[in-house]
Amino acid sequence: MAFGKLIESIVKTNNPTVVGLDPRLELLPEFIKQAAYEEYGQTPEGAAEAVLRWGMGLIDALWDIVPAIKPQSAFYEQFGWAGIRALEQTVAYARKRGLYVIMDAKRGDIGSTMSAYAAAVLGEVQIGQSAYEPIGADALTVSGYLGSDCIDALLPLCDSRDRGVFVLVKTSNPSSGELQDRLLEGSPVYAAMGAMCEQWGSRTVHCYGYSAVGAVVGATYPRQLAELRKAMPTTFFLVPGYGAQGGTAADVAAAFDQRGLGAVVNSSRGIIAAYKRLGYPEQEYAAAARQAALDMQSDLLSHLPAITL
Repeated sequence: MAFGKLIESIVKTNNPTVVGLDPRLELLPEFIKQAAYEEYGQTPEGAAEAVLRWGMGLIDALWDIVPAIKPQSAFYEQFGWAGIRALEQTVAYARKRGLYVIMDAKRGDIGSTMSAYAAAVLGEVQIGQSAYEPIGADALTVSGYLGSDCIDALLPLCDSRDRGVFVLVKTSNPSSGELQDRLLEGSPVYAAMGAMCEQWGSRTVHCYGYSAVGAVVGATYPRQLAELRKAMPTTFFLVPGYGAQGGTAADVAAAFDQRGLGAVVNSSRGIIAAYKRLGYPEQEYAAAARQAALDMQSDLLSHLPAITL
């Protein structure tokens, strides 16, 4: 059912929040970094170990109150093989805790190359007589700029393994309009991409009313968010831009359907670095993140219909 697991977890936790794991070293508490450096040195291995311990602490604090996490792969990949190993271990730990994992990697290619990306993040790799699951995420962010050849390589995996993809449609960054707002046959490029998402997902719509092809639509553009929700009734939204980027709960409300479903709202810095903003001791970074996630839940729910299947 692609996003069925995510939807059920949103209902269970009564929370449409996804926590973005963006492990920039300057955001990590010093005590975690120092402990890792003492064991592995101030090396990529030491940094990756610190990132892993930090992420596991957040997962322990959040697993029962949020439905999903969204690791940003670049912040792990920058540490080379050690960072990729930390990413794999973080995903495994999160899924063991029951969290839905959205890999924010924004992959986009065609044919066998896209199939390899898909196998690495969402599927299995066959080596001789054995199959291995390299990363094991539940969903992947994707650039659809190469068209159907890109998405078609993902859909068989979505069908066979209940995985999902989130296609970049109207992103939250300030310069997104340089291309996404340009007119194509009288309509914005983002509207054309949204229509393609509806078409790509049309054969994978499951019993909760949403397909395996989701869309990334930013909270920082509430008018376009409302427009796209109306035009994309079977597309599940991943909504970045809440909090630190300026999006509000009132802004994101238009992303949801009458059941309080249809979207998850991402917060990264606002939760993972909450100990700095809220004045918690750094040793209580995870407790601060939990409080920030609860505050975000309360804020979102005050603007949404009751969440129900």
